[in-house]
Amino acid sequence: MPVIQGLGWTFDTVSATYEKMRPGYVDALYETLLAYQPLNETSRAMEVGIGGGQATKPVLDTGCAVLAVEPGENFCQLCQEKFKAYPAFRTLHGKFEEADLPESTYDLVYSASAFHWVPEDIGYRKVFQILKSGGTFARFANHPHPDKERIQLTAEIDALYEDYYSGYHKRSKGKPVPYTEEAARQRAEIASGYGFTDIRWAMFHRTRTFTAAEYIQLLGTYSDHIAIDEPTRNRFFAAIEDAINRHGGLFTIYDTIDLQLARKP
Repeated sequence: MPVIQGLGWTFDTVSATYEKMRPGYVDALYETLLAYQPLNETSRAMEVGIGGGQATKPVLDTGCAVLAVEPGENFCQLCQEKFKAYPAFRTLHGKFEEADLPESTYDLVYSASAFHWVPEDIGYRKVFQILKSGGTFARFANHPHPDKERIQLTAEIDALYEDYYSGYHKRSKGKPVPYTEEAARQRAEIASGYGFTDIRWAMFHRTRTFTAAEYIQLLGTYSDHIAIDEPTRNRFFAAIEDAINRHGGLFTIYDTIDLQLARKP
């Protein structure tokens, strides 16, 4: 889904649905990350933008301490409850770029589908400052692509976006473009401009299939959809749900997840 800057606040208004409907990440991603940067009970990690905690448990399960910096107050409360069994977990309510954080402290700073909300120059410089020498920055993100098999259904949904989404935002959603290895490489290499070394990237794939009602719940967690006025959004979502049900009742998303790894010398 496209990112419209300035709408980051919207996620916290649907925190419970976000935690329920947004996906976690594949095991192979964490295996790759932890092979690059092993963690244990003596390690300290920071998560930038925890959201509903979709990426947090595998890091906590290494035994390391995790501080999550999260601008959404509801998300902070949700995750404090969700991870209450982990005494080394805590949240800090606020924006990462504004948080007062100690330098050269963390073995790992990571961010899952959230770092694009932080201004690039501020974000990379701050991550570099707070990492220990030899510490790792891991940024990963999910790039969903609409159903590739139900062509007629996807075309109908695209037409609904032109009617409702584009009419509200005064901009087209645009045609979905598959996320490529070259895009992952270019994004990963950004870190080299901020002093990071040993830069690597990887890509992972999966599919997720939803009923019509489930898919509407998912759409209700996207910032640019939440921002649409409620009457228009209700008509928009009802039309999508009807289209899916008329075409068999299921809709599949094809996910590509890119992982960027970079080390502070």
